Amino acid sequence: MKPLGNHIEVTLATQADDALIAAFARLLPQLSRTAAPLSREALEEIIRSPSNHVFIATMGEERRIVGTLTLVHFRIPTGVRAWIEDVVVDEQARGLKVGMALTHAAIVKSRELKARTLDLTSNPGRLSAHHLYESAGFVMRDSRVYRYQG
Repeated sequence: MKPLGNHIEVTLATQADDALIAAFARLLPQLSRTAAPLSREALEEIIRSPSNHVFIATMGEERRIVGTLTLVHFRIPTGVRAWIEDVVVDEQARGLKVGMALTHAAIVKSRELKARTLDLTSNPGRLSAHHLYESAGFVMRDSRVYRYQG
């Protein structure tokens, strides 16, 4: 593989084209061993949802997709809230500030949406991700996350 270069461009996905489908097929297994591959229709539904913003990071002359982040926002009685979900940076691009570029884009968008809060969860073992989020201004909340198992 050619060197990627160091210029990172972050944009919002507007359609599920072949390049984006291939990128998700390559990236999702790096995030979760149990994530099912996304069909074109499923990815299109995610992109078209008015509550989702799918950011993609590209690098190199070929503008290779090296990372994705999904920002989800929703209105509840206490205001607009936003969550960062499914952040994944290609193993070959880690350490090149791709995650920071994606996170910064999500922060900017959440401000545009006038979100009262921007939250995320991170696996306890992902220490480099924790450092990234903390350096971007996130602080650990004294809260518990519960998941219904019924």
